[in-house]
Amino acid sequence: MKKGFRFLLKTIMWFMVITFAFVVLFKWVPVPVTPLMVIRYFEQDSEKRTFWKHDWESIDNISKNLQLAVICSEDQNFLNHNGFDIEAIEKAFEYNKKGKRVRGGSTISQQTAKNVFLWPQRSWLRKGLETYFTFLIEVIWSKERIMEVYLNSIEMGKGVYGAEAAAQYWFKKPAARLTQYEAAAIAAVLPSPQRYKASPASPYIQGRKAWIVKQMHFYGPFSYDKK
Repeated sequence: MKKGFRFLLKTIMWFMVITFAFVVLFKWVPVPVTPLMVIRYFEQDSEKRTFWKHDWESIDNISKNLQLAVICSEDQNFLNHNGFDIEAIEKAFEYNKKGKRVRGGSTISQQTAKNVFLWPQRSWLRKGLETYFTFLIEVIWSKERIMEVYLNSIEMGKGVYGAEAAAQYWFKKPAARLTQYEAAAIAAVLPSPQRYKASPASPYIQGRKAWIVKQMHFYGPFSYDKK
């Protein structure tokens, strides 16, 4: 019994040490690959299997339009919360009790933690680890770094990951040159990037895009120093 307890304690300790080291490392080093990229790769037909499109870019080379578009579409309290938007979680909980479609309450920080360190399937274990990694990145990384990692690792189309790859894939231009409407189109597909296209946009995505642009105008200029 004591040996089992010691083993469990050591396992937890080493898990915390290793994960802490990775979070510190990724504060400075680009994230080369995520679990989702690998999972999506092996989900493909073995005969038609192709590697993912993923080009890391500094946040200075990613249009402010795209940064604002994902804030407005995914997490408007991103600059103010500490990783968790309790009000959004409560609203999502109430919505899911009444509606048939599941609505998420995850912040950009939570999505970043999941994308970089975890797997996509829903489970209590994954949710618990997501909470742990969200806490770590909020403490160790800046908001700007969280956004940089998020925009470089999130899925933005079939086999397309990150802002630069998405900008080139959807609009044949660098991420630095995305217009408001192009940025909004990419942000509009994020809830289901395997299903929707940023270009040409369906009527649904056109509606989402118009709503995001309107929110961007309401939101106005932003700064990562804001707390």
